[in-house]
Amino acid sequence: MLAQGKVVEEFEQKFAELTGAKYGVAVTSGTTALVAAVQALNLKPGDEVVTSPFTFVATLNAILEAGATAVFADISDDDFNIDPDLIEQAITPKTKVLMPVHLYGQAARMDRIMAIAQAHRLQVIEDAAQAHGAEFNGQKVGSFGVGCFSFYGTKNLTTGEGGMVTTSDAGLADTLRVMRNQGMKARYQYEMAGHNYRMTNVQAAMGIPQIATYTQQVQARQANAQRLIEGLAGIPGLVTPKQMPGRSHVWHQFTVRVTKDAKLGRDEFVDGLRDKGVGSGIYYPRVVFDYPTYLNHPRVRASVVPVASRVATEVVSLPVHPGVSSEDLDQIIAAVRELLA
Repeated sequence: MLAQGKVVEEFEQKFAELTGAKYGVAVTSGTTALVAAVQALNLKPGDEVVTSPFTFVATLNAILEAGATAVFADISDDDFNIDPDLIEQAITPKTKVLMPVHLYGQAARMDRIMAIAQAHRLQVIEDAAQAHGAEFNGQKVGSFGVGCFSFYGTKNLTTGEGGMVTTSDAGLADTLRVMRNQGMKARYQYEMAGHNYRMTNVQAAMGIPQIATYTQQVQARQANAQRLIEGLAGIPGLVTPKQMPGRSHVWHQFTVRVTKDAKLGRDEFVDGLRDKGVGSGIYYPRVVFDYPTYLNHPRVRASVVPVASRVATEVVSLPVHPGVSSEDLDQIIAAVRELLA
């Protein structure tokens, strides 16, 4: 059996245990996880989803593919996640879902977000594509609302391509399983108009052994992040990331901010790192809707988001993955200090 089978079921069970949710429903990608989650909540045309403007485009694309309207609330620059104080300003009578993004591996402020959702009777879909195993006040992301994870090749836990929806709602899990299998409850027993969102046994077989060692992989990332934080302290104009109180950070990315007070501009800094043999990445160079295809889209409600717009001009991610050696960390720290200190 190469298509979805027993190996996928084992992967679903083990990953659900990792997140603290009762059920995991494997799908073809993190994007289809988001699409399926929105579709399973039966939003109607004109219904709105409030999300972050500082995220990968898959977040926005999934909302649009599911037929909903995307609305944005600005972020906090200390954790790069949606600011709960601004969410309520974005809520309208058409709002049906809040979609926080746990960016770079750190949970959004889920206590406030869940309280807002409860007060306004809204559903919560967590875009946890970058945050496998991250916690807020001891609770894993993906277990607050409907969790959506990616197993793309760059993620902390990968199957090359693939995704997972997590939930503790048995009815929703059953709906998702039917939806991903062309709408079939059993062979040729069609319950709904569905899709082919099935994961293969081959992909699941790649993921299962990584779950067994995932804690050690995250610990390596955390140790690397701490070395970078200590080594890069005190550089004018360079803001290092931090783990916020009450949260665990799984460090999918180690993202610094190169502010206007820095010796070099962000792009000059990136060029300088490259010349010194240090890789880096910019995630993300613009707020997600700041492209012509979205600014003119009838179901994208662009808004003024000053924090996200500024942060997009400042962010640079440095290597933090478990393959980074102690010597690599010394090289990274030395290169940054030579360029900015």
